[in-house]
Amino acid sequence: MMAAGLPDPKEIEELLLGGELRYTRVDAVRLAGVSREFSGKVWRAFGYPSMPDETVAYTEGDVAALERLGRLVEDGILDEDGVVRLVRAFGQTMSRLAEWQVSLLGSMLPQDANDASSAEAVQTIVEIAEKHIGEFEPLVVHAWRRQLAAAGTRALGTAATRENGDPAGRPMTTVGFADMVSFTQVSRELEEIELARVVEWFEETAADIVASLGGRLVKTLGDEVLFSAETPETGAEIALTIAATIQDETEVPDVRVGAAYGPVLPLMGDVFGTTVNLAARLTSLARPGTVVIDSELAAQLENEPDYEVARIVRRPVRGLGIIQPYVLRRNEKPKSADNEKPKSADTDADTGRDADRDAEAS
Repeated sequence: MMAAGLPDPKEIEELLLGGELRYTRVDAVRLAGVSREFSGKVWRAFGYPSMPDETVAYTEGDVAALERLGRLVEDGILDEDGVVRLVRAFGQTMSRLAEWQVSLLGSMLPQDANDASSAEAVQTIVEIAEKHIGEFEPLVVHAWRRQLAAAGTRALGTAATRENGDPAGRPMTTVGFADMVSFTQVSRELEEIELARVVEWFEETAADIVASLGGRLVKTLGDEVLFSAETPETGAEIALTIAATIQDETEVPDVRVGAAYGPVLPLMGDVFGTTVNLAARLTSLARPGTVVIDSELAAQLENEPDYEVARIVRRPVRGLGIIQPYVLRRNEKPKSADNEKPKSADTDADTGRDADRDAEAS
């Protein structure tokens, strides 16, 4: 039973959908000219719940979407599997965006509305949506086009320099993970709202740094972010800036960053491969507030005057055997003419002990 004073859920649904619920599934399939099986695959890929055939649950917009997707198959642009993958990407992305937007609207309610009854708070959100949803929708398309243009440019750049990739044609990329230290302990100590604010600040800060320096935020995982960059220098700058910026914020745990350079497999907006796995493993070797990189990235940066790479103890890592990690730091002093090479002695970054002796002892 609905609480007194709350708006009718159907009215809210139709407001947000931008149209009246007027068709059953049978109607939608017939009007769109697609098969029942195809509509079911698409509906599930969008992440929508299955509806009984006799339930009126479809709008003109739903019919139009099915019709457009059907034309993609008819015109040979995509096969059915391709359409389902495309729709799933849209559905997963939009689901997260919608949840975030509703949460944001709720957090922006005036203080007195938060203290008032649930009915009044919901009504306030509905009024905001009714008045401004038309302004939000073009922003979604604008952001998508901007991201599409950036992704297309990256793809063209990769194709133009394909000879610099690995034999399989995968692009050489710098990838890095930034991981909040002792997040499990922090999550036990903070209230849920405080924890959410810490995570949101961390994600926003990392995203701003990655974007401003020319990289790409591949994904966020709560207490961890994965980024990529086309050049070793950009990846190094992102890694060091994230570590330093988070370290300066006293209310947020430090991060440790691991980065690697090598071929990656871009797929559905994500990146895969040994290089990605190596970056993740290097993160676990870094101390709070520091950046640890692999030997390939170290080799790319060794002649860069802005950075200093220091070889540390070789470590065994799960699935990759024994690797040679390096600590990456900013070079506070310009390299002199007689000191152009980075440190070559195997030293432990924390103790200064000889790394080979440590490796033999272990």
